[in-house]
Amino acid sequence: MKWFAFLIVTLAVAVAGCGDQSSEEGARPSSMTIGAASIGGAYYVYAGGWSQVIERHVGIPTGVEVTGGPNHNMQLVHMGDLELGMVTMGPAYEAWHGLEDWTNGIEHRNVRVIFPMYNTYSQWWATERSGITSVDDLAGKRVGAGPQGGTAGTYHPRILRLLGVDATVRHAGLSDLVGQHMDGQLDANSFAAGLPVGGVLEMANQRRITMFGIDGEQRDRVVEEWPFWSATVIPADAYDFIDEDVETIGIYNMAIANKDLDDDLVYEIVKSVLENNDAMMRAHSAARETLAENITNNTWMWMHPGAIRYFEEQGIELHPDVYPPEYQR
Repeated sequence: MKWFAFLIVTLAVAVAGCGDQSSEEGARPSSMTIGAASIGGAYYVYAGGWSQVIERHVGIPTGVEVTGGPNHNMQLVHMGDLELGMVTMGPAYEAWHGLEDWTNGIEHRNVRVIFPMYNTYSQWWATERSGITSVDDLAGKRVGAGPQGGTAGTYHPRILRLLGVDATVRHAGLSDLVGQHMDGQLDANSFAAGLPVGGVLEMANQRRITMFGIDGEQRDRVVEEWPFWSATVIPADAYDFIDEDVETIGIYNMAIANKDLDDDLVYEIVKSVLENNDAMMRAHSAARETLAENITNNTWMWMHPGAIRYFEEQGIELHPDVYPPEYQR
């Protein structure tokens, strides 16, 4: 009987040990989800390519979730509802510091930057027959601005107010807004994304359109008000329907992860993306800017330790402010 009792105890300890091992392995999720944005925009397409790279090179099934864009992604990744996401640095700055009503004053500090994506270009377009060729022409017009939580949805209405342009702004997914535009329910449309934007291409295939941006003195006012925007150019070869570069403003995008995601896993994700740029480019040409050296565009938001390890191995000097409290030098 004593021997039998000893055997039972031994088996119990062994089972408990197996349970602990399983728990440790649980730090590496069996699946993951990337927070993107609305269907039709660059985020959704880019996220599809990113998910395929993870599945192929890291071995974890990864889905793409339609969200309201960068604002929403900051919230979802901060709360741990999503493992991965994509943000532009303007909404990220507001979420990080708990600014603006949409953050409810909450500092979203459970989010970490993991790699640079690409520059987001502020793009505005209208049909040629409308006669609209500039932001000033939008006064009194109905203008699409993407989902309310996206970069355009957040900043384009503010930009119009700053510039004194009284327009009626409508929010929806880009595909819906393109449909409304072609049906005559909108006078103009706008979006902020990498190049090219699928929704713009869709409309250009069915209507003669003209594209314009924020330029000149108006651009100077926007950049002064929100320094995370900067002067940039939409090159003429970005779209077949434009014959010359379009002056506008841009804002950088970063891929993010929840701070509790395993360090080794994040290292693998970053390595797989940055060392398989051809696969990312096949998903969306904006990935031509998904290069390791572009991580220096992040100068203030904490980075994930797993990502820091990769960039330091590449000999890239990171800004001192991006090292999080949990990073062990």
